[in-house]
Amino acid sequence: MSGDAQHCSFVLLADFDIDRGALLTYQFPQPLGTDEGLLANLMLPDGAERQPEDWTIFFLNQTHFNTIAPVLALEPTRNGVPDANGADVEDEQPELLYVLNLVRTKLDKTVRRGAVVKAMAICTRHPFIQIFKPVLLMALDDYFANPSQDCLARLFDAVNSMDISMAPSLSRYEKLIMRTSERKDVFLEKFDDFIQDALGDREPPTAQPYSLTTRQGQGHKASASTGSQNSFDDGLQARPRDENDIRRGDKKYSPTDASFSSLDGSAVWVGNESGLDQVVAGAAGGLQNGVTYRGRASTDASSSSHGRREELPTVQNAASVAMSLLKDSHFFPATVDFNDHRLPVKVPLSTFPEEVGDYSLIQLVQTFSSTSASLTGPIHPHLHTSGASTPPIMVLFNALITAKRIIFLGHHRPAGQVASYVLAACALGSGCGIVLRGFIKRAFPYANLTSREEWESIEGGYIAGVTNPIFEASGNWDLLCDVSTGRMVVSRDILINYPAAPPTTQTQLLMRTGTLRGEGGPGLDEDVVRTSRDAGAAPRSEFVSAGKADSSSPDNLFVEDILAAITAHYGEAHVRARFTEYLMRFVRLTARYEEDNMGSTMIGWPSAAYSERPEGRRLGAGIGFLDEASCSRELALNTARIDAWRRTESYTLYQIDFRNMLATDPIQGVDVIHQLWRLRHAKKMSDGEAEFIMRTIAANVQTYDQVTQLLAYMPPHINGLLPLSFGLFHQSETVRDLTIDIFNELRSYPIGVQFLQALNPFQRYAYVRQAHAHAREARTLRDQNTLTIPTTSYMTRTPSNRSDTSLGAQ
Repeated sequence: MSGDAQHCSFVLLADFDIDRGALLTYQFPQPLGTDEGLLANLMLPDGAERQPEDWTIFFLNQTHFNTIAPVLALEPTRNGVPDANGADVEDEQPELLYVLNLVRTKLDKTVRRGAVVKAMAICTRHPFIQIFKPVLLMALDDYFANPSQDCLARLFDAVNSMDISMAPSLSRYEKLIMRTSERKDVFLEKFDDFIQDALGDREPPTAQPYSLTTRQGQGHKASASTGSQNSFDDGLQARPRDENDIRRGDKKYSPTDASFSSLDGSAVWVGNESGLDQVVAGAAGGLQNGVTYRGRASTDASSSSHGRREELPTVQNAASVAMSLLKDSHFFPATVDFNDHRLPVKVPLSTFPEEVGDYSLIQLVQTFSSTSASLTGPIHPHLHTSGASTPPIMVLFNALITAKRIIFLGHHRPAGQVASYVLAACALGSGCGIVLRGFIKRAFPYANLTSREEWESIEGGYIAGVTNPIFEASGNWDLLCDVSTGRMVVSRDILINYPAAPPTTQTQLLMRTGTLRGEGGPGLDEDVVRTSRDAGAAPRSEFVSAGKADSSSPDNLFVEDILAAITAHYGEAHVRARFTEYLMRFVRLTARYEEDNMGSTMIGWPSAAYSERPEGRRLGAGIGFLDEASCSRELALNTARIDAWRRTESYTLYQIDFRNMLATDPIQGVDVIHQLWRLRHAKKMSDGEAEFIMRTIAANVQTYDQVTQLLAYMPPHINGLLPLSFGLFHQSETVRDLTIDIFNELRSYPIGVQFLQALNPFQRYAYVRQAHAHAREARTLRDQNTLTIPTTSYMTRTPSNRSDTSLGAQ
């Protein structure tokens, strides 16, 4: 994460004048070069005078009507898009600017209107705009007290002085791991430089090993050796080569023979470590003994502290600073100094560009989770994948990926509330920015009548949030979502072939009453009912009705599962991960559809099954199914929305992204997702395939980047390393040894140790036992290879005797 770039590009101030309306009073440090009336009306939304305070969000540089002057902005260009020949060409449109706006109404009987309405906005390139809310609140208060441009200058300087230069820059797969991990110390080792800077010029801490042991205080006291506790501590701890290896996290430290030296058959698992509660343990003993990332506090803290009590307050203060800044490694702690106030800021480290602000998928699902009775309008093949019983939230998802015109209406609701639904919808359609992109470009979190013609004519279908009910009456939309009532309406004028569908080969339409096991998680068995298609019927692009409602369709079961998770108080991260996996499977299903209908695909691995050919074995690839009948059924149910998605900009952008991933992924030439799906769901797998999968994974997981890519596909909510742990109990000794090799490689890195900690006690002990035996055998073999015989003894032996003392005879 770059720390030298400006966090704030512009600061804007708008006032409402009773005679002239909304006015843009100040633009700092220079004019934006766009329509000032447009900016003022976006900053002062309809009904702002009825709200004491409101937040709005809008974007700049989306279309020609809200693009700021490029000479002034000097913004970088967007990613390239392919031309007609498939080559990448530069899109000269500048990078999006995200605008966070605060509007406040203060009653004042001395003015004609009886109230003063002012709004202040920050324009930034960072999608995590929510971190600027506290400083924006203080700045607007400051402006009310002293209305001058100096207030904008102070805000501009304060935000840009925020130092995040030491924030770790995570790769794509590190972000995926962090998003699904609930541990507060995930990738904590990447903060080492920041911790040392917080501690000043003192001696760096002696890093204790990352251990798979019990948390101190849970049934055991800290001691030098405590039976089974230390036995397991030595057995599954990651041993560093040097202190710098732990600090960087992407450097490998290998387990030594001593790792298993103290194991015996009685070693048992006794608990889990929780992480950061040990960061400053033993600080009283000095930094060289106290400040650790993981493990127990040093047992000699009390003895080493004698004679150094004068340093104790300083050491404790430095340690407490480090602890307070690193309570959750998902965020980078920073501060903004504004008007003699130090405002703490938590910068999220796993944000993708397509997710803006502090949105909530849980709120979106709950608002539109009522029965399909709240969904009105004609049934459309792109939207109603389960017929009349399609859940409203899935209708919204289908409208997003098929580029329909969508409006979120919140009459008499704060504009900020409506904007949050738009941002959540963009995350829903893009897989939280992980899978697809292009949604933010056509999103207008708050839109009004001022520029209605411009944003309604945007290519690809807009996603807009409005508070004025006049937009509902206009009918210039395909899907209306009322956030006040949870009502969802499909326009009666929606085109049946929107977007226009190209001619495709006809396939049978199939209906089913079950679901399939997706690659991202377990599913249910299927009970299928096939319906024949009448001769001469309309092609699938003209399919209007799904017939009898199927309440047991995959979409219905998926939404029921999500609602059950929300009811069970699963968090926002879990819901986001589930929708991301749902979209990832849809994309892989589209790749299979293209293979079947067009002969090839550019958005996925070519589908293939495991094969033991005479010239060599070949692993499978592509989306996984339990059988070919399941494949045909799922393809038939998704044909309409697949056809529609293939004609959108997000599909074109995904082609570029997939081509880039093939070229840059650490693991090359292997469809890792397919192999893990086989390990999770295959009912019958030959020993040859199991061995080849494990051998391939072991050969391709040799570096830190390869480890993170593998772990990113095995998140905790779908049982983490469980599919690989099956290899510990395989009947083939070769498979078991390969599994040990993979786990040993994972154990070489802190993030791998955390995933190993998540295994259940039975699996952990199986790994420790087998790894101990594996290391003992390797040590014995090494000793045999290094065995030397004295020269005098060798010279006295006969040739026949020498053969008896060879390595083979031993």
